[in-house]
Amino acid sequence: MSMSGMSMGGMSMGDGVPSLFYMQQMYWAAVGAAIATATAVNVYNKALCRQRLVVANQGEDAPAKPKTLLTTAMATVTALSRELAYASVPLALPARFRWTTPTLGRTVLVSAEFVLVMVLCFYKLDPNDQWQWEDIGYRTGFIALAQLPLVFLLAGKNNIIGFLIGSSYERLNWLHRWTARILFLTVTLHMGFWFVDWARYDYIKVKLTTDLITKRGFASWCILLWIVLSSLAPIRRWNYEFFVIQHIVTIAGFAGAVYLHVPAEVKVWVWIPIGLAIFDRVVRALLIVYANLSVFHPKKDREGFWACKATFEPLGSDMTRIIVNNPPINWSVGQHLLLSCHSIAPFQSHPFTIASIPQDGKMEFLVKSKAGGTKRIFKHAQKHQGLPLTNANPRASYRAPVIIEGPYGNIQPLRQFDSILLIAGSSGSTFTVPLMRDIVASWKTHDPSKMSRDIFRSPGGAVTRYIRFVWVVKSRDQFGWFAAQLTTVAQDVEQLRGGGHDIQIDMSIYVTCDEDLVAEGKGTSQPACPTPAHGKPEERPVSEDIPVEDEKAKHGTISMHSALSSSPSEEDLRATCGPTNTCCCNTAVEDETDVSNSGERYQCHCGSENPNSQETKSNTGSSNSTGDSFSPPNPEKSIHPSFHPAVTVVSGRPQPKHLIRKMVEQALGESAVVVCGPRGLVDDVRQRVVALSDERAVHKGSGAQGIYLHTEAFDY
Repeated sequence: MSMSGMSMGGMSMGDGVPSLFYMQQMYWAAVGAAIATATAVNVYNKALCRQRLVVANQGEDAPAKPKTLLTTAMATVTALSRELAYASVPLALPARFRWTTPTLGRTVLVSAEFVLVMVLCFYKLDPNDQWQWEDIGYRTGFIALAQLPLVFLLAGKNNIIGFLIGSSYERLNWLHRWTARILFLTVTLHMGFWFVDWARYDYIKVKLTTDLITKRGFASWCILLWIVLSSLAPIRRWNYEFFVIQHIVTIAGFAGAVYLHVPAEVKVWVWIPIGLAIFDRVVRALLIVYANLSVFHPKKDREGFWACKATFEPLGSDMTRIIVNNPPINWSVGQHLLLSCHSIAPFQSHPFTIASIPQDGKMEFLVKSKAGGTKRIFKHAQKHQGLPLTNANPRASYRAPVIIEGPYGNIQPLRQFDSILLIAGSSGSTFTVPLMRDIVASWKTHDPSKMSRDIFRSPGGAVTRYIRFVWVVKSRDQFGWFAAQLTTVAQDVEQLRGGGHDIQIDMSIYVTCDEDLVAEGKGTSQPACPTPAHGKPEERPVSEDIPVEDEKAKHGTISMHSALSSSPSEEDLRATCGPTNTCCCNTAVEDETDVSNSGERYQCHCGSENPNSQETKSNTGSSNSTGDSFSPPNPEKSIHPSFHPAVTVVSGRPQPKHLIRKMVEQALGESAVVVCGPRGLVDDVRQRVVALSDERAVHKGSGAQGIYLHTEAFDY
């Protein structure tokens, strides 16, 4: 493992065998070509978005549909690439061993990196020839050094690669981990070939105990082994704060050990990642100082030293609403911030999606109480509830200084798509609700006559004609998170349609007993679904035997397909559950509009807001004394008056394949599907998009238009 005392980089290792420096150059030629290709695709997507918005402002029909030979050819290539990138091969494993397989796109990318590294390590060298083991040891060491800058490039918050290809650090983090694992494999090969070479002379122990270079190299391998193991998902999820701190410390130790191990001629490969890390930290520090000190924002009417002060309001399901009024920075919908409140949770910073839009004049976050800092934030909000210092919401606590970092995150502008399907699971609505509100705001404020001609600014307006919004929650006490925002959206769209705008939004909320969604806290949750006498409920499809009211709320009120009552009796359970005694909250609602609203109604007791209320009983109906009949709820009376009548509430689970199909079949151009929620929901939506794209032969001569997919999953 000795690499000092000689200049090996420019030397040839035999006839036709390239030099070590040349092989390092070939590695970065391949990596640079991949980054350049992704950058070109990003530039094309931005140009296509601008072209669509310009055409839409000119009043042309179907601006999201390709009409030229070039755009049609690119749409076909894009559709094929998306099917490959989104697809995954599920494994037939028992439920308790369920494992999410990576997408083919990720698999191909990681496999390409692996093949590239292995080819460069062994090109024109024979691992079966013991006289070439030393040469392979040198080659693998040099290739390992060449990989270091890429690992650090993919790790930075202010990500250079992300900026070029139109992505963000959190969407590249998986690739950072896999390049680090391939680096570890390369370093292991480097050490292994030196060890087998020394083993012929029983020299391994001597080198490890007497040679300083070998000691430093072995220390580097041990540190890298710990970095790879501690970066595995179970450890990250066990204690993320611990992971971050130890990760920074061990990375610094690894860089120092490698620097001391390698010869002077290749130390530049260590200085480059160190420089990248310093650059990222300096830029982050400068941006944090600018965003959080009031001295840099004199026009924002700040009070005190800190620019950001937040209020904390406890909500149902152990959720905390954090609001920063008059924020000092700009952001785009779909982005997130790293937020710290050291007076509540010292030395912790957590990523939270910005749940508001810039037009609100405030930053709003919904934070689920879990272990650590988020639990302290929720307890702080509860403790100070009802002690406001201003005329703000009397339920909000006093303002506390917070530190923000960001914003981070990137999503293609949804305004360029003809139709959009937004699916959120529980707190995933913090991502999808602002996306919907942003498009509605563009509908309201855009004036085609005032369109900017600046090529560096995106034109206003939106191509979008139709939005389908679906929110899956575990209980009704989560409705209040976005009741006001959804009502405002419905009112705005109603007003725009009255003014002649050809737009439409359908909004549905599904109430389900799915435990994969964010679970309620022990002290604030509502009663769970009752378990039938025969055991746990099983999934079943909706049939004609279970009538449910039409989603479109023909009576002008919100349709609530679940009951609100006190502790159910056996008769209540028979009414609450379907004919097969299955809980209606676990019912798979395949098509809301095909379910009849006549006859009996099977309702659910989960999430009762006021289980003892007489009004509830009158609204939802009750069984008669014999239990032979079941009266439906009064359609003229809204159970949740804070919602607009256009917002439909259904008991059961949505079927993504039907939602996607109905959306794309009415689309006049490219559509978008955005999903944010538990991993299971995200994987299901991804598989349905791939299957539907292949079935409809998107951009393959069938006339079917493309489907863009953006996913966000609850994960670390």
